[in-house]
Amino acid sequence: MYLVGAGPGDPGLLTRRGAELLAQAEVVVYDRLIDHSLLALAPRHALLVDVGKRPAGDTDAGSAGEAARQEDINALLIAHGQAGRRVVRLKGGDPFLFGRGGEEAAALSRAGVPWEVVPGVSSALAVPAAAGIPVTQRGLATSVTVVTGQVGDQARSGVDWESLARANGTLVILMGMATRAEIARRLMAGGRPADEPVAVVEWGTTPRQRVVRTTLAELGSVSLGSPATIVVGPVARLDLGPADRGPLGGRTVVVTRAPSQAGTLARGLRLAGARVIELAVIEIGEVPDERDALTAAAEQAERYQWLVFTSANAVGRFVPLVPDLRRLGGCRLAAVGRATAAALAEHHLQADLVPEQPSAEGLVRAMPDGDGRVLFVKAAGAAETIAAGLAAKGWQVDEVVAYRTVEAPPPPAEVAAGLREADAVTFASPSAVRAYLHLRDTDGGSLPVPPVVACIGPTTAAAARGAGLAVAVEPAGASVEGLVAALAAHLGTMPAGAGGS
Repeated sequence: MYLVGAGPGDPGLLTRRGAELLAQAEVVVYDRLIDHSLLALAPRHALLVDVGKRPAGDTDAGSAGEAARQEDINALLIAHGQAGRRVVRLKGGDPFLFGRGGEEAAALSRAGVPWEVVPGVSSALAVPAAAGIPVTQRGLATSVTVVTGQVGDQARSGVDWESLARANGTLVILMGMATRAEIARRLMAGGRPADEPVAVVEWGTTPRQRVVRTTLAELGSVSLGSPATIVVGPVARLDLGPADRGPLGGRTVVVTRAPSQAGTLARGLRLAGARVIELAVIEIGEVPDERDALTAAAEQAERYQWLVFTSANAVGRFVPLVPDLRRLGGCRLAAVGRATAAALAEHHLQADLVPEQPSAEGLVRAMPDGDGRVLFVKAAGAAETIAAGLAAKGWQVDEVVAYRTVEAPPPPAEVAAGLREADAVTFASPSAVRAYLHLRDTDGGSLPVPPVVACIGPTTAAAARGAGLAVAVEPAGASVEGLVAALAAHLGTMPAGAGGS
């Protein structure tokens, strides 16, 4: 059993240990405010259980109802733990800061269920930081107090607002929006000045983040919703956030590539400021019936004048089978684009030909005429463009299948629902386009298509248009850098928050 802190909202702030455990989970028990894209990190077969409580004012609010609900959560965790399942209890922020993680840990201990806590980045510190507010600052605040926004009878709530008012330093108030007016009144009654600076940060660290700076006297009139973090004290007037959040700041982009290939694009988008949802709609697998032929071709690669690769997957499955790379000394290497050439470079091989137009047609045009032998390392079901085009140029073409692409299982419904807030979706292959639309059209899939469709390469763009999608972004060069730049330029002309369809 693992009590894992999911962080303040930005899925990129999940710890590496948390991501590692999610990838191994059999059961994920999660709270209302976690970013649902994190659930895509769990195995497709994992049981996902939503135990999120609603804010005060909803039907199950109130102390008695919450206490009963927490007892149900404890019982659920104990049942799965005693059954020997690998359980991740995914909680917003840090499990032990107003997350009731301590209560769950105590219940697990009483039941004899072993547990481990994985601390998370707390919204109490991360949200103000994301808004450019250091909670301590020399000359302004040398201490910080984190408190829950409960009011009412001090003996019951445990919050002595009048005493907190007399303490120096910054106050960070969590879960206080419903009681903000009463909190302000009691802090002023305790001696805090009416013009004390206050900052309210809604949906901190996410693309939906909004910040309102006000005073204690005006806090009650701030019309933001939950979740929100309230910062009270002189530091609240500071605005030390970056002037530029990146060209994709505030945008959400869906990456549909297979997990083995998604990393480079996802990193590029995040560096540009985007929130990234990694949703693999295809998986890369071997073709057992072709394994012997692939191995034999790799062992006799020196027979060929050219080796032709049209994907990094083909490179990754063929090159390691070559017994000695020195055998390739007499071969020339053709790569369909920069990403495939980069995959060759990872094996210390330099592509001799990379066409200006990164497509099968572009590669055929760029290849010289000849009468020798070419080995085309391809995916199962690949089009005949390469083989037929090179044969027309006089080459004797042998083809060998290195891998196949298959549709991934449907994502959890929670992840699919989260895509409705995405600004753009990216595709890097026709198979990804087909798989995404198949999931969309399958009963129970209901994947929305975000308003902006971006494609790497003309072949992928043609497949998307042929399937009825309006391709808005198609960079001239089939590269991650080109896609990120083109996507930023296009989204810069559109308002944020359009949502999917």
